[in-house]
Amino acid sequence: MCTGSCAKCLGVTLIPLAILCTLANILLFFPGGIVSDSNDHITDEVWYFGGILGSGVLMVFPALVFLGLKNNDCCGCCGNESCGKRFAMFSSFIFAAVGVVGAGYNFIVSAVAINKGPKCLGQNSTQWDYQFHNGDYLTNRDLWTACQKPEDIIPWNLTLFSLLLIMSGVQAVLCAIQVINGILGTLCGDCSCCGFCGGDGAV
Repeated sequence: MCTGSCAKCLGVTLIPLAILCTLANILLFFPGGIVSDSNDHITDEVWYFGGILGSGVLMVFPALVFLGLKNNDCCGCCGNESCGKRFAMFSSFIFAAVGVVGAGYNFIVSAVAINKGPKCLGQNSTQWDYQFHNGDYLTNRDLWTACQKPEDIIPWNLTLFSLLLIMSGVQAVLCAIQVINGILGTLCGDCSCCGFCGGDGAV
């Protein structure tokens, strides 16, 4: 398979994932699905913009680069004519590395947020704060009663941050695949068939 075709498949997959991560991060600004009375009521990790920046903005650039690589064909594979294609694949390797960093950032932020739990109004308290420690609420649902407001904040945050965690993990894997694909493309032009091309450059 041509490395350009492989890159296009990865780019097509990354675009919707980037959009979904952005939407998930935006929804986290509405704890429990309602408009918050104060920014202090929103979980701190939401403000790190893991889904918007890490898996959103930083993922759009690699995706667009990957999509553009399909314009290269397999002609001239392993020959002098593939110089431009090699450079294009090398650039995709750089952007793929950026994508891994962005996805990794979102993954770490989401993991920390899940472990800490949401910021909420505790029982017999007038201050919004973190009510859980070291993810203890994940294995003991009885502890969820510690959060009085907003309603359903725990499943809300847990669901959205879990989605961000999973999607950023998928993005990191896809970009890692393109890192390898980019190396192959740099060495072999636009095809992973280096040394196996016919005289006309066909696979």
